[in-house]
Amino acid sequence: MSSPSSKPSWQLPTGVTRGSLDYIESPAIADGYDEDLTFGSEFQFDEQVVADFIPATGLVADLGCGTARALIPLVRRGNRGLAVDLSDEMLRIVAEKAQRENLDIKCQQANLVELEAIADQSIDHAICMFSTLGMIKGAVYRKQFLDHVHRILKPGGKFVVHVHNFWFNLFEPDGLLWIASHLVKSKLTSELERGDKYYRYRGIPNFFLHVFSRSEFAKSLKTSDFQVTRLVPLCMDRQAELSHPWLLGSVRASGWIALCEKPPR
Repeated sequence: MSSPSSKPSWQLPTGVTRGSLDYIESPAIADGYDEDLTFGSEFQFDEQVVADFIPATGLVADLGCGTARALIPLVRRGNRGLAVDLSDEMLRIVAEKAQRENLDIKCQQANLVELEAIADQSIDHAICMFSTLGMIKGAVYRKQFLDHVHRILKPGGKFVVHVHNFWFNLFEPDGLLWIASHLVKSKLTSELERGDKYYRYRGIPNFFLHVFSRSEFAKSLKTSDFQVTRLVPLCMDRQAELSHPWLLGSVRASGWIALCEKPPR
């Protein structure tokens, strides 16, 4: 089997870059995932936001689940879980966790932009956390994913999704220079959308992440016919809601958690 780095571009999964596929297919990344991300403490706020919005009954699909650190607390309290990821290695970890705790979680390998195997209106609620939406390259493919989420949710189903903020780069070293050069490049290069970032992440070169402005994020959800109940702005370390969001909140927020619903019939 060809390694991701040796595959021609036309063999890469739809919406997935070469660097992201290296990340997805790495056993070492999966095995060290929870430890590297300080499982538990760093994500308590995210967990609470999700738990407060998602009802404690019904089937919850964790789309781009990783090691299911967002899904497991929901299943522990009474939900059933469907863990969906392109990575066999991540799903291996999920299956081990579910077996260890006897949790009602089924695993399904799938590309997030190709969820045809999940039936219409078969999911009660869905989550897509930790900027997984931003790992999809191309606005057309991000919309394709969001359209799938809308399709598989039952009417009235809740959807929680997180993204990072484009303008928060201003607070990074040389952030103003990066934003200025990026805005010019994205105007001149058709392959680069505003918000597309490539960087080294956990030892993987050219990891891809799309970061959103607040208006872009809200528009993408509404375009896929979601009702947005609230966009929760996050503080720098993501462990709390941003204080005084009226004061340049669209710039100061590190990102947003969107609380959405598929409209009832």
